[in-house]
Amino acid sequence: MAFVTASSPGEQASPSDKPWWRSAVFYQVYPRSFADSTGDGVGDLAGLRDRLGYLELLGVDALWICPVMRSPMADGGYDVSDPRDIDPLFGDLAVLDEVIAEAHDRQIKVTMDLVPNHTSDRHPWFTAAVAAGPDSSARARYIFRDGRGPDGAPPPHKRPRGLGGPAGARGAEPPRRPGPGVP
Repeated sequence: MAFVTASSPGEQASPSDKPWWRSAVFYQVYPRSFADSTGDGVGDLAGLRDRLGYLELLGVDALWICPVMRSPMADGGYDVSDPRDIDPLFGDLAVLDEVIAEAHDRQIKVTMDLVPNHTSDRHPWFTAAVAAGPDSSARARYIFRDGRGPDGAPPPHKRPRGLGGPAGARGAEPPRRPGPGVP
């Protein structure tokens, strides 16, 4: 079955009516492994900037840059501790500005992989939530679960984290007994 959108009955939509991203060639860049400008073995934003000409030759319309925000890197950069700054591993805000400006000069759009629902254990909101204790408004930003078992010690689930190890960690406060119906 085919669907056609139209401005008025019987009129077909032209390709120019589509949003630009519908037909764009996106190139996802994980800066840490893309291009290293310093020779330290870790890719960075300057390395990306230096390779924009190649991406232009490939016909790339837009970049999708994986997280480069400040992070302790426990989860590959998805554990953001400061979403308003660039992690020094990748450069700084000035280098990001250069990447964006040069990409735009080459008619390449830039999208950033933002991770608002993933914060590091070092993010100010998380440290405030842990310090505030149960049932506080600071805790409302996160989901805290009691552990399994009679003493609450085992984690609430057995799911592994994507990069190895458990997906959760036990907090410093004493465990509470699970409520009714909680395995």
